[in-house]
Amino acid sequence: MTDHPANETRLAAAAMPLGLFVFLVLYGGLTVIAGVLAFKQVQLWPTQLAVESGIFAFLGLVVISSTIAQLYGEKLARRLVWWGFLPLAVSAALIFLVLSLPASPEMLEYRSTDLDAFNTVLAQTPRIMAAGPAAYIVSLLLNVWIFSRLRGSGEANTLGLMARGAIASALSQAIDSVIFVTLAFYGQFDITPLLIGQVLAKVALSIVLVPFLITGGVALAKYLDKKTL
Repeated sequence: MTDHPANETRLAAAAMPLGLFVFLVLYGGLTVIAGVLAFKQVQLWPTQLAVESGIFAFLGLVVISSTIAQLYGEKLARRLVWWGFLPLAVSAALIFLVLSLPASPEMLEYRSTDLDAFNTVLAQTPRIMAAGPAAYIVSLLLNVWIFSRLRGSGEANTLGLMARGAIASALSQAIDSVIFVTLAFYGQFDITPLLIGQVLAKVALSIVLVPFLITGGVALAKYLDKKTL
């Protein structure tokens, strides 16, 4: 007797590891919030390097994609990167819709400053809107590829996992900066200082943070996988 398709779907969902489920949810949220956080630039104390704040969400994407490649396979990690375009597209469409709709009379009269700030943060130029997804897809696919290639045929220990995560993240973040800054700002001003600063800052963050984040991510996923979805 053949199971009903709905029952098969429920069984497949129940069989999904809890760690994978949680990381998929987090990944979708981080793809959306990264563009909003990027509006602010922060200084990396104690240096004078500055970096757009979206890097913190983006490092989360790097860690999650690498964790999934480590535990569930490179193929699934690549699919996750491609499907990450879906929340990006939906959020972009919703932002466009909301910006197109007129503000209420009450907001125009009593909260005009809030309205201006909202429009300033969310209204991006077409070049920046195109540069973000282009840098996203190339850099994250590159991160998954490098991370997986460095693994080789053996099972890496913790130090090997940390080193692979740092190297893959540093290289992919450097490429991310080159693509984004070039597509978004080339021809408007001399992008060399901005490009050098962004590459140095993102590589530094990758080396300092990613080794610990990825070992924590792998440990968390393994812990969650022992529980029931």
